[in-house]
Amino acid sequence: MDSALATVALPAALGIIMFGLGLDLTLDDFRRVGRHPKAVAVALGCQLVLLPVVCFGLVLLFDLPPLLAIGMLLLAASPGGTSANLFSHLFRGDVALNVTLTAINSVIAIVTLPLVTNLAIAYFDQGGEVDLQFRKVVEVFAIVLVPVGIGMLVKARRPGFSAAMDRPVRIASAVILAVLVLAILLAERDNVTDYVARVGLVAGLFCAISLAVGYVVPKAAGVTEGQAIASSMEIGVHNATLAIYVAVEVLDVTEISIPAAVYSLFMFVFAAIWGKVLTRGRPRQPAAH
Repeated sequence: MDSALATVALPAALGIIMFGLGLDLTLDDFRRVGRHPKAVAVALGCQLVLLPVVCFGLVLLFDLPPLLAIGMLLLAASPGGTSANLFSHLFRGDVALNVTLTAINSVIAIVTLPLVTNLAIAYFDQGGEVDLQFRKVVEVFAIVLVPVGIGMLVKARRPGFSAAMDRPVRIASAVILAVLVLAILLAERDNVTDYVARVGLVAGLFCAISLAVGYVVPKAAGVTEGQAIASSMEIGVHNATLAIYVAVEVLDVTEISIPAAVYSLFMFVFAAIWGKVLTRGRPRQPAAH
């Protein structure tokens, strides 16, 4: 994946999107999340424990080559991406829960991402260590929280403006996301066929399972529909850019980044289809505030 696209264009575009999400949030959203900690605990349990176990089973079942297997587990250990907030926003999930989960998991990932990845490296006998730099976590916080905070401030100061911008922002968010997906495909056009042939089936299955688990497990635990949708998107839409960064810049093995690059092609399409399935027949109204 083109480094400029991954490190500059994507974060900048998502920053704009996050501002739009902030226009739909109030402090009451976060207070409500605090009053319902079960949704946070269940989602984090799925993301931190269940997903790496499922991913490990898949790489063994399909007998992936060691470096690709490590790449899959690196992806599984990565926190939810900021795009998860966008999909939750588009499909009427609890965006406040997404923002909270992204923030919390980005901090926890300082420990869990190197732990899972190093265990994978040891299991597949590849040698080497990974150390997630603190500045990357700061960047995630900046991309997620700062634009959202500005959007929330605008909503508090100009509620009429934020209400009028709701539909245009949702449309613009979808357009921006489509442009980003197209840019990724164009940047990877010389390698897409080879990448998909090598790891596509495992990446696609893992994406579908992640989205389904993220919805079914929280629903079984008794959380609300909006929280279950938010959890599904948070768990299914990983921070593939972070996984690629760790593979290329920290581990210095480009092949380990292949699963994250391929997964990113699946997750946008699968998340959109899944969101349509979950919201089919539901009233067009915002998530409960």
